[in-house]
Amino acid sequence: MKKNMTNVIAMALTTAMAFAGVTACGSSSTTTTAAATEAATTAAATTAAAADTAADTTAATTTAAAEPAGDVSGELHAAGSSALQPLAQAAADLFMDKYPDANVFVDGGGSGTGLKQVAADAIDIGNSDVYAEEKLDADQAKDLVDHQVCTITMAPVVNKDLGVTNLTTEQLTDIFTAKTTNWKDVGGPDEEILLVTRPATSGTRATFKTWALNGAEEASNESLETDDSGTLLQTVQDNKGAIGYVALSYLVNNDAVQAVSIDGVEPSLENTYNGTYKVWAYEHMYTKGDGSDIAQVFINYMMGDEFAPEIEKMGYGVSSKLSADAAESHKK
Repeated sequence: MKKNMTNVIAMALTTAMAFAGVTACGSSSTTTTAAATEAATTAAATTAAAADTAADTTAATTTAAAEPAGDVSGELHAAGSSALQPLAQAAADLFMDKYPDANVFVDGGGSGTGLKQVAADAIDIGNSDVYAEEKLDADQAKDLVDHQVCTITMAPVVNKDLGVTNLTTEQLTDIFTAKTTNWKDVGGPDEEILLVTRPATSGTRATFKTWALNGAEEASNESLETDDSGTLLQTVQDNKGAIGYVALSYLVNNDAVQAVSIDGVEPSLENTYNGTYKVWAYEHMYTKGDGSDIAQVFINYMMGDEFAPEIEKMGYGVSSKLSADAAESHKK
């Protein structure tokens, strides 16, 4: 564009100077020649300004044409972690309000299920409470791209009528491995313990096993299993001897069950951030490679400033608020 403008100026100057030369031949007046030269300079400047304006107009038009209108359309399917499901669904609802031509579907099913489905190209996003390598073999996991959207804190929950508000790590482990079967043995009433747990595909279960039970395997044959956190909460609420575990996000504005402290430390965002409460994990959204166009836009929306206020409001954690010790303790 600059080369074209230079050519225009050169042509204008040539024409103007030719006119000045003719005028000088017709008159011996030095004043006339100077006037002609001034006219030539003015004409060149005017022509250059016009060319510059035209160039700016063309550049602006090209830039406007290169920038998309911002519309997003198509279908997006995400599935997996039930712990992340409420946040993903809230993001989906706001995303569809912003982009009416987009349809976002969010399902649960457990982290392992979501990871297997995205690895098989059955869905766009696999939601997970754990790293893909913990649920998939190396060949499947290597093709997936990890997007860590937030943190999630897991809490033991019991029926409110029990009056149990704190358990030690040892007591909690003994309960979930069925070594302890009555609440009277851990300071509660004479009531048989009912375990309500998650299936093997659950990332919530994997997180709880690692950080609350010191790696001990749950007594699955001694428990009720559900892949839905809402169902688990309802079961604990309806049965006096029941104990289970859910993401802290399910306890926001929900006092139907009792959250239990571990070794005297309350399950809260503050205690997660400062590193005193250990039962938490990063929440992941996995795509196959870079993922579809709509998946990329949706994940960027979830991790962007516009949606950020919803994260803590719904009981999830902001990764940047973790203390150095907390982040280091859960480093991959």
